[in-house]
Amino acid sequence: MFSFFKKKKEKKIIEEEIEQNVIDDSVNEDEQNEIFKASQDVVEETQKEDIEKDKEEEYAEEQQTPELDTLETAVQNVEEPKIEELEESIEEVQEETEVQEVKEEKKGFFAKALSKTFDNFKSIIPQKKVKIEFDVIEELLIESDMEYSIIEKAMDGLPELISRKDLRHRLVMLFEHAPKVDMQNRPSPFVELIIGVNGAGKTTTIAKLANRYKQSGKSVLLGAGDTFRAAAIEQLSTWADKIDVPIIKTKQGHDASAVAYDTISSAVAKNIDHVIIDTAGRLQTQTNLSNELKKIVKVCNKAHEGAPHQKLMILDGTQGNTAIAQAQAFNEMVGIDGIIVTKLDGTAKGGALFSISNQLELPIFFVGVGEKQDDLVEFSPDEFVDSLLDGIYTAE
Repeated sequence: MFSFFKKKKEKKIIEEEIEQNVIDDSVNEDEQNEIFKASQDVVEETQKEDIEKDKEEEYAEEQQTPELDTLETAVQNVEEPKIEELEESIEEVQEETEVQEVKEEKKGFFAKALSKTFDNFKSIIPQKKVKIEFDVIEELLIESDMEYSIIEKAMDGLPELISRKDLRHRLVMLFEHAPKVDMQNRPSPFVELIIGVNGAGKTTTIAKLANRYKQSGKSVLLGAGDTFRAAAIEQLSTWADKIDVPIIKTKQGHDASAVAYDTISSAVAKNIDHVIIDTAGRLQTQTNLSNELKKIVKVCNKAHEGAPHQKLMILDGTQGNTAIAQAQAFNEMVGIDGIIVTKLDGTAKGGALFSISNQLELPIFFVGVGEKQDDLVEFSPDEFVDSLLDGIYTAE
């Protein structure tokens, strides 16, 4: 474009030179006309060339823009999937990290629960080892209050020197007899009947369970169904106030099944997610206790078909294998669906959990440690066994 104006300026200079007779006088008029005409032809030809060149440049610019757009689009198409893949990878890493953190937290919780068991282990095996003698492992399991018939089952066929991997596999298998429970597809309200002897930690465990549900965003309603003891009603009411959940209660001596019915009916009317009902752990006779529990189960089903959806037995971890007899007695009365073990941190009998699960063929849902409302963790055979083996084996 600039060359066009340059040529135009040169033409003007030539014309001015001709007009001012700058051309040599020796050239006659006809020759001057021919020179002038030739110069005009040159200028016109130059102008045409410049115009054609400008058009070509403009056309090239027009053609270049779509190419750039196409290139940018192509770059975007390449970059966008890469960004999405990167974001997905970051999310996967974060999820894996969170899962690992939960596992480590559980292992820490079980390590705390097994602290007294570990103290007993140290008297038998002061230093951790890569492989441990068969007889030493057997002694350790006996010391942890695992029944000998279970020990024989776990140790059968193992070599004289036992690695962590081999022992871990055998111990985890001891929990496989317990049926798998679907913890996801639960009806609403989900009714749980809490069963156990007095002193096992029923009231505290109910509060921990209710707090756990509440922290997960679910609504909870408690039922003070242990009407045999006034203290049981007061204790559960105190916990309900502390964790800020509603409770249905009556006076001591009133019909426990009526409390269960009112609790479930209220939960249905108010669209409550979880109902947890306490029950008596002791009456005047074992027969009276059995009859009352059976009556409560029937009334629960009348209040809401299918209820109670779970009957959970609370076992005192300090009782070791003697707790199995308690569970068997209650199981014969109403049928137990699962176990919650309490006070595990107060005993050196951590191995009793293998016997409890294996002999009763019931799942252990939770383990309680301490008196705080958050001191309840979902039981995992893998994490439990890993924590136990951390006390005697060196890191792999």
